[in-house]
Amino acid sequence: MRVSATEFKMNMGKYIERAAVEDIIITRNGKDVALLTNVEGKRKDALKSLRGIIKGAELTRGQIREERLGRYRENSN
Repeated sequence: MRVSATEFKMNMGKYIERAAVEDIIITRNGKDVALLTNVEGKRKDALKSLRGIIKGAELTRGQIREERLGRYRENSN
């Protein structure tokens, strides 16, 4: 489903509920600018993609978080 940014702003609740069953493409001036989608089932895919970045493919979410925070701390010093 495609909706304009103005329509989305005016009826955000309606489209958030609708995103549970189908993707919503938000347009501005006729061009696609954003995608509102259901996160259920996609979290695991996102976690798997993070695991590909970090050494050791079987890390837990907490271990991934600590690895990322460690990198951030190193770069901010």
